[in-house]
Amino acid sequence: MSAADSIVCPQVDVIIPHYRAIDRLERCLQSLRRTSYPSMTIIVVDNGGGDPALRQLISRYPGASLLSLSENRGYSGGCNAGFRASTADFVVFMNDDTTHDFRWLRELVSAAVEEPGIAALQPKILSMQEHRKGRNVFDYAGGAGGMLDRFGYPWCYGRSFFGVEEDRGQYDTPRNIFWASGAAMLVRRSSFEEVGGFDDSFFMHMEEIDLCWRLLLAGYRIRSVPSSVVWHEGGASLAYGAPEKIYCNHRNNLVMLAKNLGIASLVPVLSARLLLEPAAALFYLMKGRNGLAGFAAVFRALRDFFIGLSRTNGSRRQIQGLRKRSDGAIFRNQPFSIFLTGRRAS
Repeated sequence: MSAADSIVCPQVDVIIPHYRAIDRLERCLQSLRRTSYPSMTIIVVDNGGGDPALRQLISRYPGASLLSLSENRGYSGGCNAGFRASTADFVVFMNDDTTHDFRWLRELVSAAVEEPGIAALQPKILSMQEHRKGRNVFDYAGGAGGMLDRFGYPWCYGRSFFGVEEDRGQYDTPRNIFWASGAAMLVRRSSFEEVGGFDDSFFMHMEEIDLCWRLLLAGYRIRSVPSSVVWHEGGASLAYGAPEKIYCNHRNNLVMLAKNLGIASLVPVLSARLLLEPAAALFYLMKGRNGLAGFAAVFRALRDFFIGLSRTNGSRRQIQGLRKRSDGAIFRNQPFSIFLTGRRAS
């Protein structure tokens, strides 16, 4: 009998933000129904989509409920609303474009119960598109766990400049990671509340990295659980290279740096990033299709970052009050630069 089979099964609430893709959600719910975990409930957060068929769909799944919002609050706002409607000691934040191995949740909970110092855990996330072709390939957005270089560029185990790796078991040892993917992450309720949950202003993209960074500052660990497997469609909300995706990634990344870095690190890192952002804009411009829109998205992100500095500084003061670890300790096992290691930013 494995450790996952022998654990007491605490209640888990699975929170799924959803917006106008009912077929995708139905596939996710059908997969979750096969989960071998006895104490799981599901909260679907309708982000202002207003599809009248949604309530009827949810009613077909015992243990599932619907929380309807009057407007689209994005991933971060939808998840926060779902969290406030939940009661379990453990919550899973999950994209609706996922399917799941039947033991995925049991493995995550087992790891969380065994080590109380862990605040968030991520399964191994594989590509759903490649899975349909009979191949085990890591998902671009989650892989086998996320890391962050010293300039704030994120990357994943299982992803490089040369493409996404095939899963051959090379990352099957559980490890500490910097961030867990929002495609599927289990979080301890008390830790999530302690650091203030997701930042609503992020709307989508980078919010899980920002959350995990605050959990690390507060002294917790983030962990990969490769024995838990989830498949992710990827790019279902916004296609890779979409201008709005570029905008959110760049704006939110700069906000995240400004909030979470200590002052000694913040000045050189943010200065370097502000020099690198125009270079990123030129990169998008040279990509051809949608290049001009991507170029403009970077400068919109820079503009809105500066406009929002007052709010960011207010959040920064609260976050730095959580600090139990230095930047040096947090980044000790992170690469200096993904551009030197061959890893690729999201």
